[in-house]
Amino acid sequence: MAISVFDIFRVGIGPSSSHTVGPMRAAALFIRMLSHREMLPRVARITVDLMGSLGATGKGHSTDTAFVLGLMGLEPETLDVDAEPAILADIRDNRRLKLGGESEIGFEWDRDITFSPEKIARFHTNAIDVAALDAEGHTLLARRFYSVGGGFVVAGSEENPDIPEVPAAFNQVVLPYRYKHMVELIAFCGRDGKTIPEIVRENERVWRTDEEIDRELDHIWSVMKEAMDRGLRTEGMLPGAYKVARRAAGMKRRLEKISLTDDPLAVLDWVCSFAFALGEENATGGRIVTAPTNGAAGVIPAVIEFYRQFVSGADQKGIRDFLLTAGAIGILFKTNASISGAEVGCQGEVGVACSMAAGGLAAVMGGNAYQIENAAEIGIEHHLGLTCDPVAGQVQIPCIERNAMAATQAIAAARLSMAAVTIFRSMRRFRRCSKRAVICAINIRKPVREALRSASLSADRGKLPPEKSPDAIQKSIRRFLFIGFQSDQTAIGALMAGHGL
Repeated sequence: MAISVFDIFRVGIGPSSSHTVGPMRAAALFIRMLSHREMLPRVARITVDLMGSLGATGKGHSTDTAFVLGLMGLEPETLDVDAEPAILADIRDNRRLKLGGESEIGFEWDRDITFSPEKIARFHTNAIDVAALDAEGHTLLARRFYSVGGGFVVAGSEENPDIPEVPAAFNQVVLPYRYKHMVELIAFCGRDGKTIPEIVRENERVWRTDEEIDRELDHIWSVMKEAMDRGLRTEGMLPGAYKVARRAAGMKRRLEKISLTDDPLAVLDWVCSFAFALGEENATGGRIVTAPTNGAAGVIPAVIEFYRQFVSGADQKGIRDFLLTAGAIGILFKTNASISGAEVGCQGEVGVACSMAAGGLAAVMGGNAYQIENAAEIGIEHHLGLTCDPVAGQVQIPCIERNAMAATQAIAAARLSMAAVTIFRSMRRFRRCSKRAVICAINIRKPVREALRSASLSADRGKLPPEKSPDAIQKSIRRFLFIGFQSDQTAIGALMAGHGL
């Protein structure tokens, strides 16, 4: 399945990509199915059952309102968020709903939308059963949709709703660089002498011209920046029973009075304010960009703004390369694991966002493919096991603070990877003489002495040339670690920065 960077970064509305944006897209897709079959004029009633995680936290995530807006044919990319409250109030008051903006039906909100957290679908916990009925109550069309994270929607087949349909178009796209793992992406960079953002751009040319790619990337950043600016100037309370106060604007006012000369670490406070601004805008249902999800939408913009304001030489090309690199990392997570918080916890949202931001920042700071990989690996490594358990089912606590923490960690991860330039240069030597010994020491946490013993046995069996003897390996290891160590010590600590390779 070919995934574009612009599938990872998509304009939408808050507060959740899986619980708000996805259901809205699912509803609009259902309306298009009805229209395609010329059934729309015959529809008299729509019933919606929000299942599993959507049923459990759907009210806090505005899942029902998003689905209703989707039934009207509205899309998250173009919805007028300022007009949204009046639209919904009119539907509730008049008990009428215009499907696809064309065919009007009666609609009883509490009757036609049900929340069923006890119903767990086999394919994914974010499941929606929707049915269209005629005036006699006969079912015209019934389908199940899955919101699988990041705004992605999959329809269950008509024959068996537990089996998802994969659009044929997904399998028809042939990419010039098809990679499933980071090692393959790095290999392409080495083979063709290209950077990671250059490789990703080559793939994007399958769908768009360079001018279109740049225009879309610039649009993505502009939406991020606009949301950040709104959050930095807006005060008040976030919606919900807990009345959580917005903090970004106050943080900005305080920071404007602080000199970075007096407090250099105030840079990190600025990064936190950027992330808070996005998180608060998302919590209010504002327009944001999935990065890769709404719940993690503050991490990447905050790190890009850090790059723009505090990294020398920052420019628009750098922002584009940042997004292309981050998008490539997001595609790997989407392909091999998940970006759905309901499925894998917050490690799949904020953790993945941290990894993407770390890799993107390393790229624009001049990092090579190995350093970008290492930054991304550090970013996700320290979020493994992070659960998704939002208070009151709203993307506020701990989500907003979690975005700020991940943004600062992404910067630290990128800087750690950049500090390891000598290590990565040495890794090239390991490919020739001692990679196996070092990887052995890393993976099974055995003393280097045991790894060397393994290499010695290989040499005795003629599997290693004489010039790559255990003595040569040990000498290379010492140069690699920059330290002298006893043979009984393990290499795991000193090699941690590069073990993802």
